[in-house]
Amino acid sequence: MKKINIALVRLIQFVVFVVFTFVVIVYFAAMVFIPLDALVMISKVLSVVGINTFVGALIGLPVVGYLGKIVYETPGLVAMVMETGIDLVKTGKDKVEAFNKIAEAVK
Repeated sequence: MKKINIALVRLIQFVVFVVFTFVVIVYFAAMVFIPLDALVMISKVLSVVGINTFVGALIGLPVVGYLGKIVYETPGLVAMVMETGIDLVKTGKDKVEAFNKIAEAVK
């Protein structure tokens, strides 16, 4: 019976690990996709106005770069975003390690 309990604890530990890994990957991927989405939206708006999508993307690229520069120069914003991601990693690591104590108690 103890082996079944340990196996269940390890299974739930693995599920928690996978969930936190997924959340961290999605969080940092969103930081990459936000500027790309802004570029797509700018090129779509310019295509509605009558400018070719390729030309709209070429016009939108400096605009997105300028917006990125504004975000980068905002005091503490980039540090807060990175700190939030690192806190996600630390929280996940702590929660996964907490299952080791439970597994030891079951043994």
